[in-house]
Amino acid sequence: MSFLGIDLGTGSLKAAIVDEHGREQAVSSVAYALVTPHAGWAEIDVQTWWNALVDAMAGLPRELRDGVRAIGFSGQMHGVVLLEASGAAVRRAMLWPDSRALAVLDAWPEPQPNPVAPGMAGPLLRWLVLHEPEAARRTRWALQPKDWLRVALGGACVTDASDACATALADPDGAWDTALLERLESPREWFAPLASSYAASGALSPQAAQALGLRAGIVLATGAADTPCAALGSGLAQDGDALLTTGSGGQIVVLANDEPAPLKGLHRYRAASDHWYRMAAMQNVGIALERVRGWLSYEWAQAYRDAFGDAADAAADATDHAASTLTFLPYLTGERTPWLNPQARGGWLGLSLEHTRGAMMRAAFEGVAFSLRAGLDAIRGSGAPVDCPNAAPRGAAILGGLACGHWLTRDLAALAPGATRVAGPRGDAALAERYAGFVELYGRVEPWFGGGAPRGAQ
Repeated sequence: MSFLGIDLGTGSLKAAIVDEHGREQAVSSVAYALVTPHAGWAEIDVQTWWNALVDAMAGLPRELRDGVRAIGFSGQMHGVVLLEASGAAVRRAMLWPDSRALAVLDAWPEPQPNPVAPGMAGPLLRWLVLHEPEAARRTRWALQPKDWLRVALGGACVTDASDACATALADPDGAWDTALLERLESPREWFAPLASSYAASGALSPQAAQALGLRAGIVLATGAADTPCAALGSGLAQDGDALLTTGSGGQIVVLANDEPAPLKGLHRYRAASDHWYRMAAMQNVGIALERVRGWLSYEWAQAYRDAFGDAADAAADATDHAASTLTFLPYLTGERTPWLNPQARGGWLGLSLEHTRGAMMRAAFEGVAFSLRAGLDAIRGSGAPVDCPNAAPRGAAILGGLACGHWLTRDLAALAPGATRVAGPRGDAALAERYAGFVELYGRVEPWFGGGAPRGAQ
């Protein structure tokens, strides 16, 4: 007996099979690229997602696929997929790095229960109503990415609180805000009813089963957003348990038993279990490093753990003097935590003739690390208690096991994977000084690219 978890990410789809004890047996990943038809847009054709799923499943051993009893889903947060009544896509999916809806954010006046970003479903749908009325007219469902995937496999048209609460269209507990939807001219019937993340929400259709090499009729769990799935798959189970995840973006998550108080710059969302979590969300991690790698003409391996390749080697060879005189702001797509400024921009400052591209790459790594540190500082400043390779699909697979009754929620703590300490505070005064300079630099240049008052909850 085994369980399949599918993580529909921004830059890749991962499929993982875990056994009845929650141990990973196999994982397969397929990468894809976003489409940017206009500056600031981030889209993808759902057929690209489907092809990636078929290819990823083909990469899993047949004997393991034969034993799959249930499927759980994890998906990138925010963004939106529009479907006609027939189930066909109305247009390409619009995703979280998209900034086209910047001009409509005034439809969410302060204070808000959570920070509102242009790439969330709410602002994107408001833009669609204003600029693509024909697409709005054809729309029957406005779904989150993982919900589209479950429906494509034959599942029910539902969503869960962990995804709904991050759309800027629902209350913090995930309930759709009917009055807000009416004001934004987004029909209530576009939005799927809520179900538990670990509820059984349909069964694998014969057509999908044939395409994926699985048995028809397999239970499909509702699933959850990728960050809470990663928290579940990493073993977060108690108040104060914490997790840092990095991919295209970065998140620092702290689990909470009760609904956290609203704090400017931080998100408070529902978890995949019965918990809440407080989150610092940074948009520019892998997405910034990948762009810098391309600018500097470096190559690196496809696998994430080898992603820094020769770029990292060159960066390590850069002299300390060069590193200390060059700063990179990674905010190529605006930023959420802690600045709450979708107009934030990035670049190198301090360049001189002595700087090699290795020094520039190293500065990019450091700038991304510093942006994550700024998010961590925001979490620490909130008063949250914090206890210091495939978490999201593993979490999704666990949801599948819960959906078919193999596990109960009280079993989750026992499924936590083992942890190994790999690093700790070093007391590096020079590094602390560079970090302080990074934060000061952002404050100095923010007015230049249109920085304004931060958006977020009061």
